[in-house]
Amino acid sequence: MRQHLPQPSAGDIQPLIDRHLAQEGPLLPILHSVQDAFGHVPEAAVPMIAEALNITAAEVHGVLSFYHDFRDVPAGHHVVKICRAEACQAMGGAALADAALARAGVAWHGTSANGAVTIEPVYCLGLCACGPAAMVDDRLVGRMDAAQIDAILTEAGA
Repeated sequence: MRQHLPQPSAGDIQPLIDRHLAQEGPLLPILHSVQDAFGHVPEAAVPMIAEALNITAAEVHGVLSFYHDFRDVPAGHHVVKICRAEACQAMGGAALADAALARAGVAWHGTSANGAVTIEPVYCLGLCACGPAAMVDDRLVGRMDAAQIDAILTEAGA
């Protein structure tokens, strides 16, 4: 079963915000620092960031939801990103995605019950000639098929 990590306190979050306040355009550096520290941007951080930058919580949330690499919940130990762009779809990307999601027992952005793997959609990995493509943690893999994704998920512990 997935571990429930303790939520960071305001005392954990505030120094990460303060570190970037003197920078021009500090919102993205703050969000990156918070996510680097906790593996996600906790809900409690949003109003703190908004107050520190004199913007609304809706503006912070808008940035968080616009950039797909920011998370509002921790990811699994391994992250598998499957390309959803047209070139990969033309080469069987939909079937690959369906196989991966079924194998892990999750929907998009979901994490396996044991916390081992999170599966996310990504819109182009730059391997258009080698589709369908995926990124496993920081490793690009082209010409994927159901057997390969099954092996990758097995190795990752899903």
